[in-house]
Parts: sequence; C-alpha cells; structure tokens
Amino acid sequence: MMEAVWQAVVGPFVEFGFMRRALVGCLALSLSAAPLGVFLMLRRMSLMGDAVAHGILPGAALGYLYAGLSLGAMTVGGIVAGVAVAVVSGLVARSTVLKEDTSLAAFYLLSLALGVLIVSTRGNSVDLLHVLFGTVLSLNDEALMLLGSIATLTLMGLAVLYRPLIMECLDPTFLRLVSRWSPVAHYGFLGLLVINLVAGFHALGTLMAVGLLVLPAAAARFWVRQVSPMLRLASVLALLGGASGLLLSFHADWPSGPTIVLCLGVIYLFSLAFGRQGLVQFRSRVHLQG
Repeated sequence: MMEAVWQAVVGPFVEFGFMRRALVGCLALSLSAAPLGVFLMLRRMSLMGDAVAHGILPGAALGYLYAGLSLGAMTVGGIVAGVAVAVVSGLVARSTVLKEDTSLAAFYLLSLALGVLIVSTRGNSVDLLHVLFGTVLSLNDEALMLLGSIATLTLMGLAVLYRPLIMECLDPTFLRLVSRWSPVAHYGFLGLLVINLVAGFHALGTLMAVGLLVLPAAAARFWVRQVSPMLRLASVLALLGGASGLLLSFHADWPSGPTIVLCLGVIYLFSLAFGRQGLVQFRSRVHLQG
C-alpha cells in the first residue's frame, strides 16, 4: 500500500526530469506570486491582476512575431505591454470620469483580443494554446533561471516595501500624506506584479497565470488574520496546488495549466467551507449567538 502511494506521489518526480523542472517552476512561482496575491487582495486590486495578465498578451505576441517562441523576446514584450496597461489604465482613471475598474476592464478586453489576433494570424493552434495556457511541463533550464531570478527579485522587493505596502493596505491616503514611500510602494508593487505575471505566463499561460495570484491568497484569508502568516500560508497552498495539479495531470493525462488552477480552486473551496473564518465556522458562531 505505502509503496503504491509512493510510486503515485513521488515516483513521477523521481523518474521524469520534466516533472522535476515543472515542480521547481511551481515552487518559484509559489514563493513570489502568491505573496503578491495577498497584497493584491488586501488592496482590493484583484481585477488589476486579471487586466495586467491579459495586458501582457499583445507584447508577448509581438515578441513571438519577431523571434518565434523565444523566451527573451516574449519576456521583454510582455513586461513592456504589462507596464503600459497598468500605467495607462491608471492615468485614464485619474484623468477622466471613468472609475479604475471600468478602465481596467476596457484595456483587459482590448489586450486579450489584440494578442489572440496577433498570434492567430502568424501562428497555428498549437502556438495559440502555448500562449494562452502555458507549457509548465516543457520548462527548460533557461525558463527555470528566469523564474528563479524573478522569485529572488520579488522576495527582495517585498522585504524592502513590506511596511509601506502594509500601510497602503490600511490607509493609502495617510501614507501619501506622511511618507514619500507611497509612489515607490505603489509603482514598485505594480512592477513586481508585472514581472510575476510574465513568469506565470511562461509556465501557465495568460489565462491561468492570475489564478496562482488570487486563489492561494483568497484561501489563506479564511485561515489566518495576520499578514505575515497569510503570506507564508499562501505560498504553501500555492505549492500544494501546483504539485497536486502536476500529479493529477500526469496520471489523468490532462493539460497541466488548467489542472493546477483547478486544484487551487479546490483548495479555495475547501478553505471557504472549513477555514477558521469559513462558512461552517461562521454558521456555528451565528447559531451560538442566537
């Protein structure tokens, strides 16, 4: 029995190099993207994560047109496009009558349509699926170096910006009044968000990358209240969902990216139901108070 479980759970990672590389990629993303997702959630900016994730697509598609499925060209194009969408949508929201959520939704739709059109006109259905859903099982050493570098840069950036980000989550107006760190924290956070979405794009694709940001953070919120434990728990849950998704996709022969996000969704639903601040506990408190 134990041997069968060992072969099912550990065996694929021991026997196959592509599974080990995929697991390392999920680890890197879990350490960097999931903590960013916590701040994204606390700042009520989850829609921005979705919009920027799709804003990356036209730039990555132009990089694809220029150099094919080149890691460097698609990374640079995605970063430039993601930063442009984040900055321009913010300027539109500050300079017109549109609220930020409407501006982000507009750029989200435009970016998604433009990116799909660019890839479709020059590529084939396989290339389009690669861009939209990623190829975590095809990560090479170059891609792992990129993911590891982005994870390292993100953790260093969060260490520097931690206190200003906490203050901005609580009272952004107060931070702007008393500190010069407000624009540094805001735009530094957006920069980290963009590069992590680009990293997620290479592993999980445009449509799946934002799931690794939002779902582990939302699940962790049902278990803990304090920010520091929430950051750590979000990373653990992201890695658990990533490893579970890899194993399920391996044994069931399902596409890896969507399977990983579905596993993260199961973790979220379990936390929603049974977490310390989930539905079961909430109903118990209401029953006791009644």
